Amino acid sequence: MAVVYGSSRGLRISSRQLFDQDKPGVPGVGEPGDYYGSSVTTADLDQDGYADLIVGSRENGHDEAYGSSGVEDGQPRHYYWQGSLSVIWGGPHGLSGSVMLPTRATSHDGVGSLVVAGDFDGDGASDVATQVRGGDLRVLSGPFGQDGTPAGGVHDVKGSRKAGAGMRDLATGDVNGDGITDLVSVGEAENGSTSRNDLLYWKGTPDGLASGVALRGIHGPRDVGTAVAVGDVNGDGFADIVTNAFFKFVSVDSGAGGSGVEEPEYARKYRLPHLKSGAVVYLPGGEGGPDVEKMTMLNQDSPGIPGVAHEDSGADEEGGTEYFGAGVSVGDIDGDGYADVSAGTPLKRMGDLDAAGNVVVLRGTVHGLTGEGAQLLTQDTEGVPGTAQDFDVFGSATKIVDIDGDGRADLLAGGEVAPDGTPHGARGSVWAFPATECGVTSKGSTVIGPSALGAPKQFHSALGADFNS
Repeated sequence: MAVVYGSSRGLRISSRQLFDQDKPGVPGVGEPGDYYGSSVTTADLDQDGYADLIVGSRENGHDEAYGSSGVEDGQPRHYYWQGSLSVIWGGPHGLSGSVMLPTRATSHDGVGSLVVAGDFDGDGASDVATQVRGGDLRVLSGPFGQDGTPAGGVHDVKGSRKAGAGMRDLATGDVNGDGITDLVSVGEAENGSTSRNDLLYWKGTPDGLASGVALRGIHGPRDVGTAVAVGDVNGDGFADIVTNAFFKFVSVDSGAGGSGVEEPEYARKYRLPHLKSGAVVYLPGGEGGPDVEKMTMLNQDSPGIPGVAHEDSGADEEGGTEYFGAGVSVGDIDGDGYADVSAGTPLKRMGDLDAAGNVVVLRGTVHGLTGEGAQLLTQDTEGVPGTAQDFDVFGSATKIVDIDGDGRADLLAGGEVAPDGTPHGARGSVWAFPATECGVTSKGSTVIGPSALGAPKQFHSALGADFNS
């Protein structure tokens, strides 16, 4: 896992730090399949004024065994999927020193696959929440001691349904404006013999997070959300929810695992006309929590948004053809007091190039999210490093975060293309776009590849495929 610090001039590659479980001071033992760094987030856990880095290892196991159930080298092996969380402490000289957090993980808990932080009980101390067993949450209530012990203990919070395929993303913010951090999750859940996608709202209370409540009417039975973000888009003091929606099955061959219904027919039936080729879903917050009745869905056919939404009428392809809305993120880019939204379209065809991809930035306003004034970025945009190619999937993920401390949130975008000269077959890059009072700009944009971060020879993941903090 690599950490790059921000500065007044943006990200400083020279400041990079590499962490893994084989380094001195990092707890655990590095094993193939641990996925150290599968999720990360930051919070001041020990209340010393410095942000700490919380690191998830979604398949770290107590016995450090690697492999699947069966026989390996003549010996029975078992893969426990326990998962783990650790913290690397922040300080005046950066990150140093690490301890495990007591998650009480047991076989198949899978803690650390997703992790977020927030003050879920309103006591002024940061708490940590992670996915457990697919559809529930495990919460560690702060403040935390230097040994990683949470003063408020460890407890589980149930989802609204039996866990199914599990959560895909978590986000936090004060949706109902009561001063206590709420949590939002997106993913699949089971109800008897059926499974569908749900957005769950976990209300923060003085006693901690309440059980997740499904927000109905956002996703139909044949579409899916993959990411969720929270921020005050309309500037009313309540955090709003932004997610995405993709048609899950395009094939009409129900015998081959398809939906048995054509995409346009499905969209009409469930009143989701904007779902074609992917959509960004905006859900305003309020005193009563998320207001589903005021939900807005935007796609590439919405006024002001560049491009045209294309359908796939026959391919056996999950999610449609373009994935508009991939990796949504929320933050105030132009400093006007309204949070903006970034979204990728990683499978967008650009001219003759298949899946070259692009990124769209949508403006927040007093009336909520709008396509008017949207900005479009591609690798062929003047000033952007690199050149668009087939299957770059630029826009696989986006993240809005202030990396230069000027009070305006900058934009990070990921794609699978690797800069020329990247060794070992490593792939993926992260582009950084500065923020201005007029929005993001390609002027002064930079790109970071695996070799710049010192990726090891065995690095095979796609850098920039996800921003999960």
